[in-house]
This record gives sequence, structure tokens and C-alpha cells, in this order.
Amino acid sequence: MPRQQAEPEHAIELRPLSPALGAEVLNVDLSAPMRDDLFAAIYRAFLDHQLLLFRDQDLPPAAHVAFARRFGEVQVHVMNQYHADGHPELYRLSNVDADGKPTGKHPDKGTLAWHTDGSWQRRTGQATMLYAEAIPSTGGETHYADMYAAYAGLDSTMKDRIADLRAVHSLDFSRNLRHGDEPMTDEQKAAVPPVDQPIVRTHPETGRKCLFLGDHASHVAGAPFAAGRPLIEELNRLAIRPDNVYRHRWRPRDFVVWDNRCLQHRATEYDTTTEARVIRRCTIVGDVPF
Repeated sequence: MPRQQAEPEHAIELRPLSPALGAEVLNVDLSAPMRDDLFAAIYRAFLDHQLLLFRDQDLPPAAHVAFARRFGEVQVHVMNQYHADGHPELYRLSNVDADGKPTGKHPDKGTLAWHTDGSWQRRTGQATMLYAEAIPSTGGETHYADMYAAYAGLDSTMKDRIADLRAVHSLDFSRNLRHGDEPMTDEQKAAVPPVDQPIVRTHPETGRKCLFLGDHASHVAGAPFAAGRPLIEELNRLAIRPDNVYRHRWRPRDFVVWDNRCLQHRATEYDTTTEARVIRRCTIVGDVPF
């Protein structure tokens, strides 16, 4: 959603999370009614810092969806087996059974690879919002990488090479790559056919260029898979540099919002047999990349 310049900016207190990106928003209760000027300040901080953390939030499912709608249209994910809490807009990543006990099964191994939510849709993900219900004692972190910095760090030869290239993005490709034991149904695949996206996109609100790839990108559009795949793999490797990554160690009741248009993210492993990890997700539909 574009910033509303007519709204006076509410003063919010921010604490940087890392030298790379991210800020913690202090003293804001997301479950309470929110004035437009406060939301405008939060959205400004979202654009400036790429990721916002709100600690100790009491955010039931309906409030989670309501806050997401302040950003724009909320995605109803095609992988409907993950829908949660009576809200099709919510996507639950959980390794616990009906009794709350760990099952030993990872809910979605695709989350362990660097990716951008919704890049496999023509209108890609704008923001994603995660709420932590249960967190393991070790592991199960989420890491975020700055794609503005990834593009800026490329040499001029590579920038020229990829300036006008597009990549094919496919949820079926990444699902089979990481979670082939639970493939998409024919109906799910038909609902989200592969799409091509620019490898270098311009952020629609900041005007800054960034790499737009990740695990959903299969190969270069217009080239055979075998010819176009190596470049995607090279760029995905170059995109992730330790100094441009924020590593989030979750606490229960953390709420994190980030900009899918200029960040990639991944989760880290944890012991699924003895530790519970339950994360509730909501993604906002954004723009057609250009």
C-alpha cells in the first residue's frame, strides 16, 4: 500500500535489530484499535527498515488477519492443507499433533531454503507476517537477507548480463525440490502455473533495485532448463552474504513483519521429535514486479 502523505506521522520508538536490516517497534499493542497516523508511522518504518519486530504481542488469529488487511489484499494460499484457525488467510507451520506433542515431521522443508514468499504468483508477495505460538529451545530461527545489498554487491559485468533477464518461478518446482514426498495436487498446480519475473526488480515504493530470485526460481525464461539453471544457482549463492543477514531468534508471542519485495528468508533446522514449533503466517498480495 502506498504511503498516505496526508497523515501526520505518529512518533514511534524503534530499536535497530542488526547492522544489516530490521528494527524492533517498542510500546505498540497490535491487538488494540490503531489510529491512521500510528499505522502510517509503522508503514514508513517498514519501508525504511525492511523488517519490523513487535515483541510480547497477544494477537489472536482474527486480530492477525485484521492487521494484515491494513497493508492490503491478504493471500489465501493455494496449499490449503496449511490453512488454520478458521481463517483461510492464515497458514500454520506446525510440527505438533492434536494433543500438542511433537510429531517428528517437519511441516514444510521448503522453508529451510532461501526464498521469497509468493514469487510464484504474477502479483507477488508484498509483506509477510509471522506470529510465534510455540518455539523450540534451540534452532527454528528465521534468517533474512537484504536483496538491495545483494544487487548492489554484484559487479558491473553481472549487472549488465542480468539487466533484462527474467526467471521462471514455480511453486511446484520448489515443492518437489524440497518436499517431494508431499507433492501438490493437480488442482493446486493448475491454480498456480509457473510465471516469469524480472531477475532485477525495482521496488514499487522506494524505487531501489534489488535481486528477485530464491528457491522458487527454476531457470532463466526463454532458455532450456539446463542452460538457464546455473545462472540462477550462481545468483542465489551471490545474494546471501553474512554481513547482509539478520538472524532472528524467536520468542513466544513475537510478531515479525517483512518486505518480500526486497528480502529473502529461510528457517533453520530444529529437533522436530522433541521440540514444538508453531508459527502462524499471513501474506499480503503485492504488485506485478517491474
